[in-house]
Amino acid sequence: MQKLTRNHLYSLEQYAELRPEFREKVMAHKKDRRLMLGTNATLYFEDRLTMQYQVQEMLRIERIFEADGINEELDAYNPLIPDGSNWKATFMIEFPDVAERQQMLSRLVGIEDRVYVQVADFDRVYPIADEDLERDNEEKTSAVHFLRFELQPEQVAALKNGAALVAGIDHDNYRVEISPVPANIRESLVNDLD
Repeated sequence: MQKLTRNHLYSLEQYAELRPEFREKVMAHKKDRRLMLGTNATLYFEDRLTMQYQVQEMLRIERIFEADGINEELDAYNPLIPDGSNWKATFMIEFPDVAERQQMLSRLVGIEDRVYVQVADFDRVYPIADEDLERDNEEKTSAVHFLRFELQPEQVAALKNGAALVAGIDHDNYRVEISPVPANIRESLVNDLD
């Protein structure tokens, strides 16, 4: 999947005019890229459009219009765009109550390494988590992680030929499996693959 360059972005003035319609398009797109894993964990699969939206919003909020600042945002968000043989996702652990969240984050240390996807009868694919920085320690995990699921060519081929896709978590304190992944999400994810 092609990375973003400055040529793919709207100027602040253009974005101000287009933002309502662009935002509506992105929110509709994101519905097919959000996979709930039980009641308290969600995978938000990223792609070029979700990252363009993120960059545009950062430029707007921070009023960035100079080349160096724009390039810094592109450097920060381009790594979250899939490369054609993988999926990249923001993984969120979501407990609305602060006290419960703190307690659960201490019980879920390492959960980011126990999220998986599975294509048909192939082995589960566990992610490479938090390549940018460590987000947990021995006492607690973070509520947000960035995951990369690397697929083998035969898994990609199977998916393109209609193979089932399953996702889940197999942590001692949080187990869930979504089987199969809903068709709209599966189709959107297959479109990320070369």
